[in-house]
Amino acid sequence: MDLILFGPPGAGKGTQAQRLLEAYRAPQISTGDILRQAVKDGTPLGQRARPIMESGQLVPDALVIDIVQERLRQPDCAGGFVLDGFPRTVAQAQALDRMLASLGRHLDRVLSLEVPLEVLVKRLTGRRSCPTCGRVYHLTEAPPRAPGACDACGTALVQRPDDAEEVVRERQATYRRQTEPVKAYYAAQGLLREVDGTGTPDQVFGRIRAALDKKTA
Repeated sequence: MDLILFGPPGAGKGTQAQRLLEAYRAPQISTGDILRQAVKDGTPLGQRARPIMESGQLVPDALVIDIVQERLRQPDCAGGFVLDGFPRTVAQAQALDRMLASLGRHLDRVLSLEVPLEVLVKRLTGRRSCPTCGRVYHLTEAPPRAPGACDACGTALVQRPDDAEEVVRERQATYRRQTEPVKAYYAAQGLLREVDGTGTPDQVFGRIRAALDKKTA
């Protein structure tokens, strides 16, 4: 099953992508991860991307599509994929459609995890991490045993700069500006399914499975 998974920062895409892998043999494919790995491995496409990334510029759509295509040819994608972080524009979505057609594949569903803004702000601003061992906590959902200290090593917990409220709200606004036109593009094709992303991971995944099953119902 070939899928796109949309969702704002804090929506739980990583958790649900792992469940999709287990249920449908569809690995999560993050374009950012692909680019970094291609550069690390020194592939021809990675060599093309390296100077662009090192200069701080955005990698051109055509190159991203080439890198995605290279990744989709890997054996673990034979049973499907979950594309995360791409496409970000309608032009990218159109390019992705052409690339998939050249591979004899097509999107089965585009899923959008929908979570109210204030819920996302609470999720993200409540996160705290240990700068020593990297463990992550949440002030209300998964607090440390001793307030402000890591359970594992006792180091004082910190809030990542990205989790400051003003940054969180700006990231959410940017996501919605970028994504809404792409969602409309897929809605026009009958592929988009909006999924309530609130509740427990089990509840959300149950809704995802229901959205996917509708295709064959």
